[in-house]
Amino acid sequence: MQALRYYALIVAAGTGSRFASEIPKQYALLDGKPVLQHAIDRLAAGLPLHRIYVALAPADRWYDRTIGTQDRVTPLRCGGATRATTIRNGLDALLDAANDDWIVVHDAVRPCIDRGSLARLQRELADDDVGGILAVPVVSALKRADESGRSAGTEPREGLWHAQTPQMFRFGVLRNALARPGSDIAADCAQAVEALGLRPRLIAGNANNLKISYPEDLMLAAAILAAERGAKP
Repeated sequence: MQALRYYALIVAAGTGSRFASEIPKQYALLDGKPVLQHAIDRLAAGLPLHRIYVALAPADRWYDRTIGTQDRVTPLRCGGATRATTIRNGLDALLDAANDDWIVVHDAVRPCIDRGSLARLQRELADDDVGGILAVPVVSALKRADESGRSAGTEPREGLWHAQTPQMFRFGVLRNALARPGSDIAADCAQAVEALGLRPRLIAGNANNLKISYPEDLMLAAAILAAERGAKP
């Protein structure tokens, strides 16, 4: 019987309109290399991956010259109109994946994912039939705004978590979830799986696993990487 395998799918098809740059934010330089390269390297170092796939926009012109050919990393020009569509297209390309294999979906613009979080994800989901996601509990007050931009109320935060990536699911579960009508508007893989009536597990992540959305986020990411280097013996 063949052992279960882990595949990674890094979503890198976005244009980064909020980033206000001539290049997509996944190719912005962070600590001397592209944000996307950090994501690739960290997943490869933290999980026993059979292969890494990178989902790109069909017209992407930066990957080949900034990332290039790498061992066990395959670019897929499969970007769709939504994030969920891009992921579904990426899954369609994994012809050798079995239903019980693991698919690890990660944002290209989360370059600071740490080994501890990846180890927890793998360990705590090892025997799970569905899968789960990294997340951190909401600790700040949540405000609901009215149409004029004023606070119209405070929402209870008990039981609420901020979703992160990676999100890791059985390949068959995620493929079935994204094949359902309407799944193309799912905010993340977990929402698509929830629509099947399943409950993904929440695995404690790390607040340093930030998502690069704005130029100033690069400075925060650089500070996190510097702090990690300083903490090593």
